[in-house]
Amino acid sequence: MSKAVKQEPTRRRGRRPGGADTRAALVEAARTVFIEQGYDGATVRSIAALAGVDAAMVNHWFGGKEGLFAEAVLKLPFNPKDIADQLLDGDVDDLGERIVRTFLTTWDNTGGGVFTALMRSITSHEQAAHVLRDLLVKHIFERMLRRVGPDDHLFRATLVASQLVGMGMVRYVAQFEPLASSDIDVMVPAVAPTIQRYLTGEIT
Repeated sequence: MSKAVKQEPTRRRGRRPGGADTRAALVEAARTVFIEQGYDGATVRSIAALAGVDAAMVNHWFGGKEGLFAEAVLKLPFNPKDIADQLLDGDVDDLGERIVRTFLTTWDNTGGGVFTALMRSITSHEQAAHVLRDLLVKHIFERMLRRVGPDDHLFRATLVASQLVGMGMVRYVAQFEPLASSDIDVMVPAVAPTIQRYLTGEIT
């Protein structure tokens, strides 16, 4: 009986031009592979194969996997301040609900997206942990809590982040059922009250 041969991601036909198109293709492919496999699991070869370029292009454009990770994952494709402002647009008493719905909708639409790549990588890449912490705690939730929270803004922001990171890990990385496949309309009322208490309620 012949052994099954492990196949690499299919390369695109033809040689891709060596300019900005190649760089963009590598970033797109890297984001996909880092989301699926995390920093340790991703290889330069698999990323280059998915992008349809020679692996040497990773070193040429980014100096290696570390530089590519920084470009594809650590450089976030949105402005955290905009997210904070959008979430604050509404009744404060419904803020926990808006937070859970917004994050779940964003993550579900991208299979976890950049957040999943960060979460899969935090145990092996210290900078990923710093980025995730700064994003959620400093740039989104602490900023929001300084406008709506009664006290202990940093502590409350960290509690909110812990709830979302835990939910993201279980839903997208560990994929515990039934939570992993539960509808957003089921998740929001289950999680939002805890988030709301962290934001504006008694925590001591």
